[in-house]
Amino acid sequence: MALPPSQPYDLTGRTAFVTGAAGGIGRATAVLLARAGATVHCADRDETGLRRTLTAIAERGHGKGHAPAVHAQAHTLDVTDRAALRVAVDEAGPLHVMAAVAGVMHTSTVLETTDEDLDRVLAVNFRGVLYACQEAVRSMVAHGLRGSVITMASGAVDAASPGLLCYSVSKAAVVQLTRTLATEAGPHGIRVNAVAPGWIRTPMTERHEADRQPRVEAAMARMSPLGRVGEPEDVAHAVLHLASDASSFTTGQILRPNGGVAMPW
Repeated sequence: MALPPSQPYDLTGRTAFVTGAAGGIGRATAVLLARAGATVHCADRDETGLRRTLTAIAERGHGKGHAPAVHAQAHTLDVTDRAALRVAVDEAGPLHVMAAVAGVMHTSTVLETTDEDLDRVLAVNFRGVLYACQEAVRSMVAHGLRGSVITMASGAVDAASPGLLCYSVSKAAVVQLTRTLATEAGPHGIRVNAVAPGWIRTPMTERHEADRQPRVEAAMARMSPLGRVGEPEDVAHAVLHLASDASSFTTGQILRPNGGVAMPW
């Protein structure tokens, strides 16, 4: 008997942890997972942004009419601090979903890249994701849960990315981490997948391209068969799919909400 179309996406009774939840894709993801019924733990170093995310969850409602304030909690932390992340995951209790969204962008050519540039970007974009994955799987295994871990890669891994060496290398590392962990965590019933967005209109991309944002967006929109750039909610829906039972036979994969800009086999 077929399930109702919405039922596989119901996260009622499950606990999700979202890093980078103070804005952009992270905020959209936290709000959507809460609307699907999950208890959402929102982590970021931006305390003001986290408060706005909790407000957004409250304003947009929660699955099955639950009081949203009871179903969202903020954790002010830096994802590069493994100990702080472990404490927050332990406070969240038995974990069903980890969405490791936190990330930074940096512009430099290969010849311009310094040790400091590389260390900072890898610390957030790779080590921060690694720590989130480690703590999530540790929690899931300890509690016997067949959970889902979602990492945030990038369309930058599908093509040469001049000027984005640190960023694209860090996201390529996330892809390999995802594939490796999917193989290692699979026997525990834990699924691990990546989302690789195309150009998404977020505060991070707006800051990164502040001087030429309209031109960049117009160029990216022209590259897409759909004729537009993405919004954070486009990526959040991809995360929800991977977090839910709708993707129960999907692991080690890269889901690409990129408007068709890249179409890898």
